This record gives sequence, C-alpha cells and structure tokens, in this order.
Amino acid sequence: MILLRRLVYPCRLVDLARMFGKPKSVLSMAVNWALGHIYENHQYLLEFDSSRIVARLEDYAHVVHEKGAPLTRCVGFIDGTARPLSRPTAHQRMFFSGHKRVHCIKFQSVMMPDGIIAHLSGPWNGTRHDAGMFHESGVDRIIGRHLNIEEVQYYIYGDLAYPLSEFLITPFKDTHLSDDQREFNKRMSSVRESVEWGFQKIISLFAFLDFKKNLKLHLQPVGKYYLVGALLTNCHTCFNNSQVSSYFGIAPPSLSEYLHLSESEN
Repeated sequence: MILLRRLVYPCRLVDLARMFGKPKSVLSMAVNWALGHIYENHQYLLEFDSSRIVARLEDYAHVVHEKGAPLTRCVGFIDGTARPLSRPTAHQRMFFSGHKRVHCIKFQSVMMPDGIIAHLSGPWNGTRHDAGMFHESGVDRIIGRHLNIEEVQYYIYGDLAYPLSEFLITPFKDTHLSDDQREFNKRMSSVRESVEWGFQKIISLFAFLDFKKNLKLHLQPVGKYYLVGALLTNCHTCFNNSQVSSYFGIAPPSLSEYLHLSESEN
C-alpha cells in the first residue's frame, strides 16, 4: 500500500508520514523493500513470458488483421520511450537526449493486442537509439526464437528506427512510394499506436513516474520504479482491461494466468 501510494502521485515522504503515521526513514525503507521484492520475483514477466504468449499467437494475429492491418501474422508492436529526469549531478551528457531536448532514461516495450506489455527492457541512457536498444536488449533473439511455430513465422511491427527481418516488419521507406506502399504504412501506423497507449497507461496510473523533478538518478532507483510500474500496470490490465485490449477486442489474461499462480495461491 505504501509503495502504491508513493507511485500513484508525486508526493513527498513527509506527506506519507502524516498519512501512515511512520517516520520518513521507515517509509523509505518500506518503499525500497516492496520495490525490490516485486522486481526480483516478477521481472521475468517483462522478458517475454513465452509459456503464456506462444499459445495466443494465432489469436493475436487474427485480431490485429481484423482491425485493418494488411499483415496477417503480426502479433505485437515495438517502440521506445524516453522518461524525463531531474538533471543529473554527474554524466549529464550521457543522459541528455538531443531529440527530446531533455535529460532522460529510455525503455523499449513490446505490446501485445491484449494490452499486456510482453517485454520491457531498460533503462538505457538518453542518447541510445531504438535500434541499439533492440539489439542490446536481446529482444531480437527472444522473439526470433519464439515467433516461429510449426514453420509458421509470426512477427512484430516497429517504426523506421528498427531493422527489417523475418520476425520484425517495418514501414516502407523509399523516397518515392507507390500508392499500395503508402496505404500499407498508413494502415499499420494506425494499429501500431497501441504501443503508445501502453506507455501512457503506466504514467496515467502512476503519476510519480511522470514528475521529473522528483526523479533523481543518483539518489533513487528510477529505472526500477518504471519497471515495477509496468508490472503493476499489467496487473491492472488483467483486472480492468485497457484501451489496447478494448481496441483489438481480445481479453487480457486473468491475474492468476499472468502471475502463474496455482489454485492454492489464488
């Protein structure tokens, strides 16, 4: 409860002290303990939980195609996001994004049509390019291994920053595109928006993660805050659906399915 209250709104520890009747030092330890506990025990759920995902690939591909995508075996979408920080006291250039004009850390997400963030890697420093994150995160090897089922090749879709491969499709990018190519890009761009909705839901639920003045890189585990926020957002989606799952018309897993809880643990 203390961790959730810390994440849900950018408040000070002194404000939490009044609410919970505990000293700031105790609350700080409680937040860090809960953060570490969730991260250490459930981080694997953000590393492409193949045991659950692979069984739904055909359903994912069907709903994406039904929503207007010209691709018939697209099962998810990949993109990066930059999360602004308070200006670091050291290594400022490393964390400054010239594109965003802000100090930040970056994350890369693979969003499935059921609203679950299947893979989240990071944090990376603010100067990293999406293609660099893609290779260094290992997600290319993970999805390459799990998206070929009985000689049927499924794939995810990304923007022009990503390299084209048999399991990652990107838009056409020639200077002069045909009408069909422009139509392909337009229709795929429409469904790819869902990955942005996933990023937005995290900061909508946990506004603390969007308040850069309170995110101090060398004083707080800001990367772990965001990763745990994504895990908790996935749990929220299991209970309440999401804009993504509603858009594609496919239900997310139950919380028991997502967390792999046995009947005795429910």
